[in-house]
Amino acid sequence: MRARFPGEASNEADRIRARPSPTLFMQHLHTPIDPGERGQRWAEQPVLVRLWRAAHLESQHRGAWVLVDTSGAVRDGEGDWNQPVFPRSATKSLQALPLLESGAAERLGFGDDELALTLASHHAEPAHVTRVAKLLARLGLGPEHLQCGAQVPLSSAARREMLLRGERPSALHNNCSGKHAGFLALALHLGADPSSYLHFEAPGQRLVREAVAQMSGARADELDVAVDGCSAPTFHLPLVRLATALARVANPEGLHAERKRACERLTRAAERFPELVGASKQSLCTDLLRASGGRLFPKLGTEAVYVVGIRGAGLGLAVKIDDGAYRAMNALVIDVLERLGYLSPDRSQALASWRAGPVTNWAGHSVGRLEVLR
Repeated sequence: MRARFPGEASNEADRIRARPSPTLFMQHLHTPIDPGERGQRWAEQPVLVRLWRAAHLESQHRGAWVLVDTSGAVRDGEGDWNQPVFPRSATKSLQALPLLESGAAERLGFGDDELALTLASHHAEPAHVTRVAKLLARLGLGPEHLQCGAQVPLSSAARREMLLRGERPSALHNNCSGKHAGFLALALHLGADPSSYLHFEAPGQRLVREAVAQMSGARADELDVAVDGCSAPTFHLPLVRLATALARVANPEGLHAERKRACERLTRAAERFPELVGASKQSLCTDLLRASGGRLFPKLGTEAVYVVGIRGAGLGLAVKIDDGAYRAMNALVIDVLERLGYLSPDRSQALASWRAGPVTNWAGHSVGRLEVLR
């Protein structure tokens, strides 16, 4: 029988109360703002990537990227890197910090594989789903306590197997289920109501918000919040602040001892289990971790946000493609990392499928090219 956590109710019915309604959850978030109310305008970013068909331009993608050091000083970049963005899943390493700093991960016996899953936007392969289910069971919880929602697996093989078995997807298959399992563990450790673990003012989410602000250096007026696709709070902050946060996660030497240990544990977990951060195949995060031997600490965010902490260099990279096009984001990330010398040619061959270059059709004919502008 599992021992109760401090502040935990004595029975399951009392401890796991009814799931809060979306309306109640939204009361803890900022009221949605009409863009005109703040006078916000999307910056006119430069064209960074173009798609050609024969000799004609077919599409183009605008955006920005920025490379900073751990002090937040800009080393390189293009476009308006002060433009606020929603990093979405690109902040998962920041959201995982309280799990470690509070002592929850140590107390609850989190292995590096489970920590890698808290960082993951996984593809719901068996290695992902099984581990999340076992972690929840160890916490005395189940898939029904995840508030991220059911999602069809991102893995085509996992989708096919699910159809053949006549199964329906559950919250375990959500690409953010590992992060949510971490949130639940944190809530239990803090003696908080786990049914409210996503509330903006829940104890765990307050710690997450503090970690994001401290690591990014974002001022109060630069940090806003909304609801992510997985129902967790997601942050709105300048691209340059996001890059600063990742530079510090990957190079934590200047942080206080507790946070330094937490960052080192997370980067080690990603290095040891790259396939759990993304997938066994068709994941840029996994491929970058493997190709760099863990020196690069990458993370994808929805709508074509991408971050890379460069371990040992004291640097962080953040990319945003305005129209959310992943083909442009993938090509730009690889191009920038190679151009700046953080991907060696001998290791980058494994990343060929993510690069700009010739475009072929279904018959295998070359019909155009994807080009990164420099």
